[in-house]
Amino acid sequence: MIVMFEAVGLFVLGLVLLALGGDSIVKGASGLAQRFGASPFAAGLVLVAFGTSLPELAVNLQAVVRGQQALALGNAVGSNVVNFGLTLGLAALAAPLLVRWRALAPLLLVLLLGTLAVIGLGLDGVLSRGEGIVMLLAFVAVVAYAIARTRREAPELQDAIAAFAQTQTHLGLNLVRVLIALVLMHLGAYLIIGGDGLWSLGASPALAAGFGSPNAAIIGAAMGLSPLLTGLLPVAIGTALPEAMAAVVAARRGQGDIVVGHVVGSSLFNLLIVIGGMAAWHSVPLPASFVRFELPAAAVFALMLYPMLRGDLRVSKREGTILLVGLLGWIGFEVLMLLR
Repeated sequence: MIVMFEAVGLFVLGLVLLALGGDSIVKGASGLAQRFGASPFAAGLVLVAFGTSLPELAVNLQAVVRGQQALALGNAVGSNVVNFGLTLGLAALAAPLLVRWRALAPLLLVLLLGTLAVIGLGLDGVLSRGEGIVMLLAFVAVVAYAIARTRREAPELQDAIAAFAQTQTHLGLNLVRVLIALVLMHLGAYLIIGGDGLWSLGASPALAAGFGSPNAAIIGAAMGLSPLLTGLLPVAIGTALPEAMAAVVAARRGQGDIVVGHVVGSSLFNLLIVIGGMAAWHSVPLPASFVRFELPAAAVFALMLYPMLRGDLRVSKREGTILLVGLLGWIGFEVLMLLR
């Protein structure tokens, strides 16, 4: 029991450090990009779409390095489900989301088609290195498309995206921001995943054992979860909570484009960069249950949002409730499958 409480405490501390690091790296990267000639609009577009995925990327990198590939795979896809069900659902409940960013609908379609493609590629039980490289190249094409398409959007939307990236451009300040962010995200991911390394240097054996323990795995084992489901449920939900709270604040400020842009962009990043990068580094085994259930669930959530963006370009409180209920249904399904 003491080990479990310790694991939960360190897991939560890791989430806090990830959230702080994620905020710092977004500001630092924005300042550096503008310092070296990027426009606030271009910097804001990339940060809105993909910046919130960096803490999750840190967790997945740590998991892959520690040989917990199944947990990283579960976290990548679980984060996509949670992005739509929790982050978008809570934000829409806080305030209806008006979406003027018309390029998000085709990007959402790319996400849906990409998820279906991974399902097809995974029918043989593995995602090969060549397939991973193709996914990485697809991400580059998506970014190029998003920048080109969004430049034709309404000036007020471009101004809102540019405002998201506004920060000081002092070189030294932003280098420090990025350095602090990298340290915080490394430590946060380390506390969640665990393993030998930084914390054990010079520490007492008891302290090193505590900070170096695989806290996510301990929590998952206590809940009866496999490494894949540990990534899908506690890790994916935990790493999404700070983003969900920030989305609620943004929704109340009337920043619907920012909220939906975060969700769609982060999901594309998780699919094409995180899973594609894992496969490009080393072929990734895909369990049959993962191809039959978890990946289709991610596709269904993307599909649920598509008519909302193609219709009145508004995600209402009712639609937010549907997304949240869908998330609870998915969690219930995963638990029932576990108990069988």
